[in-house]
Amino acid sequence: MKICRFEAGRIGVLRGEQVFDVTSRVTPLLDANVPGDPLVTALPRLDPVLTDVSGCAALSKSSIKLLSPVARPGKIVAAPVNYSKHIAEMQANNVSPGFKITDIGKAGLFMKANSSLVGPSQGIAQRFLDRRTDYEVELVVVIGKPCDRVTATDALSYVAAYTLGLDITVRGTEDRSFRKSIDTYTVLGPWLTTADELPDPDQLHITLHQNGSLRQNGHTSDLVYSVARLIGYASSFYTLQPGDLLYTGTPEGVGPIRPGDVLRAECEALGAMDVTVRAA
Repeated sequence: MKICRFEAGRIGVLRGEQVFDVTSRVTPLLDANVPGDPLVTALPRLDPVLTDVSGCAALSKSSIKLLSPVARPGKIVAAPVNYSKHIAEMQANNVSPGFKITDIGKAGLFMKANSSLVGPSQGIAQRFLDRRTDYEVELVVVIGKPCDRVTATDALSYVAAYTLGLDITVRGTEDRSFRKSIDTYTVLGPWLTTADELPDPDQLHITLHQNGSLRQNGHTSDLVYSVARLIGYASSFYTLQPGDLLYTGTPEGVGPIRPGDVLRAECEALGAMDVTVRAA
């Protein structure tokens, strides 16, 4: 199942090129007081409501403005160096002096501020135009239930859904989280694809085009830490809650953005999102 959020926080179910507005059916079933994201927390009991869309308004997918499919993640966790070729290109280009990490096991994961999260239609407002700022396309895992010190063997059973993300990064000597947590620098979308549709997240082809030119062309089979291993690693340090996001790392091909750019992140199994860059 594919679930999106769009204008005014409405909730939709995608079927082909149509989006069925299920907001009025779903909203009364959400609990705003849960520790994680209300929609993701409720997903296990929403299946009958989301499956039967008869009587719901049908909209063209191209006519709506997509927001982040997760409205309220408790935390955004990200993997730094999780593709070998990306590690090599970062070393060769020396784009972040002072951050020459090559081993995710030694580097650990890092956090991005929740305030940096936006959906595709909101775009990227680029600050510090005098500094190099890069795109990074990533597979994103959406946690579906409390997850504390799980094994890699069990980890995928804690996933609610998958989606795509852009981890926008100012290069420099400051702490990684500081440079990656600017407003609009965490893009999520286009929608949630529930985990039952993706039995093996380590077999996904992900691309990023910049103004129509292919820049990143990666495959999750090349992850240094697989999706399951990443979940286990993260949960060994802190409990993951429903709606928490895990950005799994970016493949090679990262490069700078400028106002006016259009970035297209795409995966056949997860859909595509177009994101415009503007000056802040």
